[in-house]
Amino acid sequence: MATFRSDNCDLPDILKEIVSGKIQLPDFQRGWVWDDSHIQSLLVSIGRSFPVGAVMLLETGGEVQFQVRPIENVQLPQPLPQAAQLILDGQQRLTTLTQVLSLNGPVKTRTAKGKAIKRYYYIHIPTALEAPERLEDALIAVDESRQVKSNFGRQVDLDLSSRELECRQLCFPCNQILNWSEWLQDLNKFNGQELGQFLTFQRQVLDVFTTYKVPIIALKKETSKEAVCLVFEKVNTGGVQLSVFELITASYAADGYNLRDDWYGSKLRSVESRQKRLAKDEPLLSQVESTDFLQAITLLHTLDKRRADMAAGKQGKQVSPVSAKRSSVLELPLSAYETWAGKVEGGFRLAAKFLKKQSFYAVRELPYRTQIVPLAAVLTQLQERWLEPRIYDKLAQWFWCGILGELYGGAVETRIANDLEELLLWINDDTHIPRTVGDASFQPERLDRLTTRLSAAYKGINVLVLREGAADFFWKASIKELDAQEIALDIHHIFPRAWCEEKGIPKKQYDTIVNKTPISYKANRMIGGSAPSAYLQKLQSHAQVQLTGVEMDKILASHCIPPEKLRIDDFDSFYSERKQSLLKLISVAMGKQVLSEGLETQDDGDEEEV
Repeated sequence: MATFRSDNCDLPDILKEIVSGKIQLPDFQRGWVWDDSHIQSLLVSIGRSFPVGAVMLLETGGEVQFQVRPIENVQLPQPLPQAAQLILDGQQRLTTLTQVLSLNGPVKTRTAKGKAIKRYYYIHIPTALEAPERLEDALIAVDESRQVKSNFGRQVDLDLSSRELECRQLCFPCNQILNWSEWLQDLNKFNGQELGQFLTFQRQVLDVFTTYKVPIIALKKETSKEAVCLVFEKVNTGGVQLSVFELITASYAADGYNLRDDWYGSKLRSVESRQKRLAKDEPLLSQVESTDFLQAITLLHTLDKRRADMAAGKQGKQVSPVSAKRSSVLELPLSAYETWAGKVEGGFRLAAKFLKKQSFYAVRELPYRTQIVPLAAVLTQLQERWLEPRIYDKLAQWFWCGILGELYGGAVETRIANDLEELLLWINDDTHIPRTVGDASFQPERLDRLTTRLSAAYKGINVLVLREGAADFFWKASIKELDAQEIALDIHHIFPRAWCEEKGIPKKQYDTIVNKTPISYKANRMIGGSAPSAYLQKLQSHAQVQLTGVEMDKILASHCIPPEKLRIDDFDSFYSERKQSLLKLISVAMGKQVLSEGLETQDDGDEEEV
């Protein structure tokens, strides 16, 4: 069955329905943004009978209900009349034509540089009649005084501030195009000798506007919310992607609930922002997005539905799936949001506490924002039980398997849903190992390719080193302590780049995470491009440091660095030994064996759990 119909509609009829409120905008549509040049270009295109594209409308009255609003500057009575159709595509064109052709006030637009201006639009009749291609030159835009001035506003070059002046200078106002009879009467009164020229103008120009056909694609009211969202994104020529949050906001607003105020806050209503509240209480949550929050709620709502279906004895496809997919989020009822919002906010706070226990303290250190969604949902269910040692260890193993197995990049809606259900099962039954734990693997050669600090595994390994108590080469403090004191830190080469290049060591080897570690700016400056044996001696003997060789070796060991290899500038041996040390950290974090290079896989099929 077709989900849409297509037809052609007269432009005046469409604008009439907009002004009466029968056609309105869904609240998720952005504002009108066209500038003066776009407006003039559209008017010329229609005046010359050029196609300007189809308009897409959505029939109202179906299950999908949105908060609506009139097109800019259209004044409608309150409460708003019931809209018959909503504009999905064509907002900028229809708003422009409504403003210029159907409203009496000045058009509130902007210059190409974004400066706000007000304009009235006219067509100079004699110029327009010279030739069709002269219509662009015939179009005149004047400010709200209806005058064109020069010499810094001191000289009036064109004055159209009265109907008499319009008629005498044969400048026809565009807001009279669809109803020109009254202007014709005034022309007869003030400039009657030009009636013949006007009638020619009417046939050649005005009739083009009044008979112009606009292609209409109307989505039927049975169209689903997800389909509306997808269609909007496909047809939106401005490149503006519609988020799930915006669509749900418009849907909830139809029931009188302002989701935007709930998440972003409102100064007018003194509504505290849930987003800012989370970020203020837990800085690690400052990058949590509205869609993350909605996904976590949807996970718990669909989990409830699944459990209810199973309790009712339903089987197979009758049982609702746990889901974080876009379609499921779009179906989230307002009642479910109100039930879970406060609880899930608490779940995200618990997630921040969990992250701190894993030694994550700054947003930039987090490998995946998306992994926080199922974590928050699980902790919403567990509450204080997450601190029980057995449960905590399982959560930590799952978390690090997701990071080091690099399983949370890209589209992860299915994994998010699986992890919620499977983690909760695993917590109560050791035999139900989540797929994220089972699927995760880390190949030793991956360390030879980790060069960018944006990689999830790179970030994760760096934090593993830090939580082992990595101390700075210069300051007598751990890297974590220095970071907390906002002392400048960065990840630097252990064997300096300049030294490596001088020795002919390829960049693809010296630039990997194996040859990098977090240190302070002070230590990095002292290292420079020197050989390790030289910079270690320089650091130890510095007047403000004064370290023995044993003390310096202890600091190096806290970074999983073999001290003796640095002291003899043996890059190859250093690289091999540090790589093995990092693999041990990874193995412990993942709770499964990570094979060292050159070792054969054991045949017993069992993974060693740590």
